[in-house]
Amino acid sequence: MSFEQMKQRILAMPEVAGWPEMVEIVGRAVHQPGRSLWDYPFMACRAVGGREEAAVPAAAAICCSLASVHLVDDMLDDDPAGDYHTLGTGKTANIALAFQAAAHRALDEAAADGETRAALQACLARMALATAYGQNLDTRDVRSEEDYWRAVETKTPPLFGTAFHLGARLGGAAVPLAAELERLGGVIGLYIQVSDDLYDALKVPAVADWHRRYNNLPILYALTAEHAEREEFARLSLHPEDPEALAAAQKILLRSGAVSYCALKMIELSRQAQAILARLPLHSPEPIAQLLSNQRTPLDRLFRSVGVEMPAALSAD
Repeated sequence: MSFEQMKQRILAMPEVAGWPEMVEIVGRAVHQPGRSLWDYPFMACRAVGGREEAAVPAAAAICCSLASVHLVDDMLDDDPAGDYHTLGTGKTANIALAFQAAAHRALDEAAADGETRAALQACLARMALATAYGQNLDTRDVRSEEDYWRAVETKTPPLFGTAFHLGARLGGAAVPLAAELERLGGVIGLYIQVSDDLYDALKVPAVADWHRRYNNLPILYALTAEHAEREEFARLSLHPEDPEALAAAQKILLRSGAVSYCALKMIELSRQAQAILARLPLHSPEPIAQLLSNQRTPLDRLFRSVGVEMPAALSAD
């Protein structure tokens, strides 16, 4: 019900309702309980003891922000599945701007006092600017792990953290608790970024990440770390459209330690998230605890698909 309320809140805006392309993008949003980012405000709201309905404006703002980010990101990444191929770059850029504005409009409808609404708007604006800056860093040539983390830490955590922050405030949380939940959301965002990178690197057929090799963590590792097959991997990774070359490159990802490296990073981030959650004075921490548990399920399937057992330290967290 909350998901449908969120969509209707967006579609009720006159400009959105009269804009077929925006209606279509909102309409094709698929709800994945515990995985969709617009669920985060609802989870945070419940966690601090608030009513879920209070977080609908925050969820709508996050949904619109996410649509804006994806539209732009697909253009920056030259993603073959991006909407800009059918809409054109100019129209797509304009729709992305419209979604960003719609996010602020949705949030302004929150049932909160003027001071709180202003603070929430400032939080959303900081997130939008940070994410855009991170996307800009991501367009540059990444040649080291330091470059990778600089871009990712700017681009990914703000959106996840803001989703928790907005939901917590609308659920009645004080600023310090909302700030801690924002920090937790940022850590979860990094975990998901690494998990997504690993999933994309091992996916068949090859996805767009293979055409921006240094911006994907396991591929970057195999290209830059010292291992016996580095030159062979560099050669194979230039031809991901060739099934044999892709399969050989993915086997090197396993042998080189790239997959293990990503697993270790996820163990580190998972433990960090668990530690933050454990010390928060939440009314109902179960929704967020379940979120952390759910994040490991697709990772377990991923490891099994390539014949590797889930690291015990990760599955036991």
